[in-house]
Amino acid sequence: MRLFKCDACGNVVYFENHTCEHCHHRLAYIPKLSAVRALEPAGDDRWVTLNERKRPRYLCANAKHDACNWIATDTSKDLFCAACRHNGIIPDLSQKSNLDAWRLIEIAKHRLVYGLLRWSLPLRTQAEDSKHGLVFNFLADPPPGKGPKVMTGHDNGVITVALIEANDAEREKRRGQMGEPYRTLLGHFRHEIGHYYWDILVRDGGKLDGCRAVFGDDSQDYANSLTRYYDKGTFEGWQDNFVSAYATSHPWEDFAETWAHYLHIVDTLEMAHSFGMTISPHLDASGTHEANIDFNPYTSGSTEQIMKAWIPFVFAMNSVNRAMGHGDLYPFVLAPAVQRKLAYIHDLIHGQP
Repeated sequence: MRLFKCDACGNVVYFENHTCEHCHHRLAYIPKLSAVRALEPAGDDRWVTLNERKRPRYLCANAKHDACNWIATDTSKDLFCAACRHNGIIPDLSQKSNLDAWRLIEIAKHRLVYGLLRWSLPLRTQAEDSKHGLVFNFLADPPPGKGPKVMTGHDNGVITVALIEANDAEREKRRGQMGEPYRTLLGHFRHEIGHYYWDILVRDGGKLDGCRAVFGDDSQDYANSLTRYYDKGTFEGWQDNFVSAYATSHPWEDFAETWAHYLHIVDTLEMAHSFGMTISPHLDASGTHEANIDFNPYTSGSTEQIMKAWIPFVFAMNSVNRAMGHGDLYPFVLAPAVQRKLAYIHDLIHGQP
């Protein structure tokens, strides 16, 4: 994720900003430009950017719910932006709690799609591709006793996110129950989209043998593997080969967890790059913890460059978090075997035409 600025006044703005707090121009993210632009009204609910006044555009239809700040796609028939066009089911927005939760979920989803678009990964709707199309369903739990709770997950291109995950207290409760050091809405999206791209890039992309050589034999029974994991937990020394405990449950989960972490790392380093960050601890005479994040990780040619920057950066950020009394920003150890798995994900993503 980069820093952005209002091109009307030069004020630095967040990716999610709908309005510039300095000059009060309406702002919108334009995916094809990968840029936030200041807008002015052009009549009939249309808007123009300051440098393309002869090209009226529509905001995504979800802007009316204060849930999106993207420009709709250029096709006049599309009411939604490149991120919201994949929505299948959204909650009942007449309930304020649902609306508030959905807005938080949309922030995470848009950050996910930002990265996918940066890599030009395949993103088709189910209307465009009934076999491989991607759809998001955001579901609220039924009333007590009226049915099972919603489970976040992926099934053949359909990613379901439980609305309750937008509740900080409930998510923290589940994080503790599941023994997870890290659980966020964005993390859910990045993990589940990993399953989706395993289908697209690995299974249907003719790369099963290479993936199995790295992550193991995915043909082992998935349900039995998960039952065994939840019953017995993981094993001693798992950190030497897996990015998380859950990644030990099955090769599919190992792939999805590693995919998610690669997205975490790249997007975080892009923000560090936007800030011009350099890590140079005064007490580090050997230079082990030094890093100059002077490259764009989205276009980096190697994981070696990414890891060389990430490990010192996250050591510094973890130290800052501890100084504030918080847990580590990134509470994971990236052993050499894990870094090789991250390299596989890197090559898989960058190998797309």
